[in-house]
Amino acid sequence: MIPKSESKEKAIYSLDDINKLFSVIQVEAVKFRAYFTLSVYSGFRRGEMLGLEWKDINWDTNVISVRRTSNYNSVNGIYTDTTKTKTSQRSSKFPPVVMDLLKELKAEQDTERERLGTQWVETDRLFTRWNGEPMGNSTPYNWLKKVCERNDILFCDLHSLRHFHASLLIFAGVDPMTVSRDMGHSSPSTTTSIYCHMFQEAQARTCEVLTNALVFSNPDIANTKKTA
Repeated sequence: MIPKSESKEKAIYSLDDINKLFSVIQVEAVKFRAYFTLSVYSGFRRGEMLGLEWKDINWDTNVISVRRTSNYNSVNGIYTDTTKTKTSQRSSKFPPVVMDLLKELKAEQDTERERLGTQWVETDRLFTRWNGEPMGNSTPYNWLKKVCERNDILFCDLHSLRHFHASLLIFAGVDPMTVSRDMGHSSPSTTTSIYCHMFQEAQARTCEVLTNALVFSNPDIANTKKTA
């Protein structure tokens, strides 16, 4: 049974919004195109995205593993930490559209490393500043906000990309256990609580599909068949 939602549902990007974003970011720097695309396809949290390192990618299988997070506070600045929960450490397989972008990003980063020489700071991170240092935690947020404003697209916030990813899985009929594992939640109950409304809507769609498919349940149709 889907638990009752206790918090207000957050606005998330629609499919039209995401498709429009995909079209307008083609002129953006590869690191932002890669960040946005991977974020939508993966549902990874911001800290998980920024904590990704090249050694986390298996190029033979197209699998990326989440093993750490990159966070920030006023005392430590940018620092590396463990994932939110043990189940947040997970691996996901990605399609060529994602992997090709990451290969493009890797090639650009290798070129910059060679060009900058001793100025380059080796961190092995996918998403970095100009000199290889970890990308600032507010950078993806500020970038996405500016892109949305420039192109008259609704800006929900960066975390809404994660919610959009979950919504695609739920409305495709993926079960709560699988969605929970994909999102790195501590348990399926966490998933069904956060996305209560989405699961309820998906269940309603299932009921409608069955009603339309099982036409023999209609008395008028049933009687017609008997007298035929």
